[in-house]
Formats: sequence, structure tokens, C-alpha cells
Amino acid sequence: MDNTPGARDQGLPPLLIEAVSYAEDRHWEVVPGTRLIDGDGPGRCSCADPRCALPGAHPAEEDWRRRASAGPGVVRRWWTEQPEASILLPTGRSFDVLDVPEVAGCLALARMERMGLRLGPVVAVPAAAGPAGRRLHFLVLPGVAAKLPEILRKLGWAPGRLDLVARGEGDFIVAPPSRVGAYGFAQWARPPSAINRWLPDAAELINPLAYACGREAQPARAQQPQPVAAGRR
Repeated sequence: MDNTPGARDQGLPPLLIEAVSYAEDRHWEVVPGTRLIDGDGPGRCSCADPRCALPGAHPAEEDWRRRASAGPGVVRRWWTEQPEASILLPTGRSFDVLDVPEVAGCLALARMERMGLRLGPVVAVPAAAGPAGRRLHFLVLPGVAAKLPEILRKLGWAPGRLDLVARGEGDFIVAPPSRVGAYGFAQWARPPSAINRWLPDAAELINPLAYACGREAQPARAQQPQPVAAGRR
């Protein structure tokens, strides 16, 4: 019998290996999602909706919240039966997620590292509609989703001013190495490790994330036509 580390996983589908790892090593609940079906033209979602907003990367069953499991045996069976199913991680249970545009997220990530902040895993997710619009998902302790609007208000940001979203109870994220649309795969910008097993409090990350999101939004606002003051031509 080959006892080499990783030998037991040789030849197994990558999605199965990762899904079991999330359940077994991190004790995260997971649930299988839809898959992308390749053919002539762009890949299509297994849900068969031609207008699917998240092809290959959304829940396949209406009761997905109830079905989600952190049992390695259950997870292994799911991906043995559906080896191409995307891996979905429900939020609001083991963690919440702070969801920001990739450019702002990378700016904030560099600043957080300089500040020496404790960080959890971070997922980079491509947009389903095209190469632009990639997002970063920062995993944090659960409970921030309901508090985020008030925290941003106290920091001086009006509601809806920033492209900064909290994903909590009833939501989900797509986990690596799931394929998202026809433009790429979810990847770890900061993979799960022994160092980041304990997730950070979202309050520590919101300020640098809000600053980065506000900074990235400024060029777009500057490009918008400015109203002409009365009496000026």
C-alpha cells in the first residue's frame, strides 16, 4: 500500500479532492452546485436556463441550505456521483464573506499585510459575463452581514456608496477550483492554511476595504460629466 502523502488522492477528480478537504480539514459545510457543459459556442449551465446569471456556479437544488454538509463521507459521495459539480460554501455559518471588486481588494490586501492584520483565506472569483468584474471574497467570522451598513455609516460612508457587500446567512460563495462561466476558475488569492485557520473579525478589515473601494470609485466619478453652474457656459 502506498502511504506517500497525497497518494490516496491520485487519479481522483480535483473537485472531489477539494470538496472533501474543505469538509474534513476546515469543517466547512459544502454543497454541490451546477456544472458547466461545454459544446459548440460558450459553455452552458446544467440548469438549462439560457439566461443563467451564474452558469455552472449556483445551487442545483432549491433546498441546498438544508442539504449542505460538513460530513466527509457525504461530501465524497456527492462528488463521486457528480465529479464536475461546482463547490459551493454556504455563508453565515462557519464564516461570512466581505465581497469587493478585485482591484480594490488587491489594494486593500497589500495595505492589510503592511499593517500586520490577521487575515483569513481570500477567494478570487471571475465574473460569469466576461473577464472584467472579478471579485475578491475575504472570509471573516460570521455575523457581519447584518452589521455592515451601520459600520460603514459610522466610518462616514453613505449607504450604497461603496461596492462592498457582506454575504451572510442564506447566501453562498463559489469555492476553488470550481469553474465560473466560460472565463475562468475560482482560485485562492490566500489559500486556507494552518496559519489562517482562525478567521479575523470583520471589523478589523472593513476600514481598509472601504478605503480601497472608495479610492477605486473616485476615477469613475471623476469621469462623469459635471453639471454646469448657473450663469456659466
